[in-house]
Amino acid sequence: MSALSPIPLSSEEVLGLLRSRWQASYGLQLVQRRGRLYFQVMWAYLEQQSFPLTPEAYGEALDELVATLNGLGVAEQVRDWLRTTRDRPRLGKALSLPLELPPGRASEFLL
Repeated sequence: MSALSPIPLSSEEVLGLLRSRWQASYGLQLVQRRGRLYFQVMWAYLEQQSFPLTPEAYGEALDELVATLNGLGVAEQVRDWLRTTRDRPRLGKALSLPLELPPGRASEFLL
């Protein structure tokens, strides 16, 4: 595909990146702070007994998040960051990627 139409993320790809990097299916979320949008890898993960989601609910949440990331046009940013970040999630400290939204997308999402 051309640079103008990046390859969308899939839930399977994101899960594979998480598991290959950190050997766990970490919780993921989007957070809005001070007019910026951040993609976060949380410290809790599916394989923990205390994780609040069932595998089915985790899969549904992941599908929804990935669809949002693709819709925002940030798939390549997230993919590259998950492949290259040197940090790792630690108890009480999420990893945070400030997203660079394409023009027009920020106003759609940040109300």
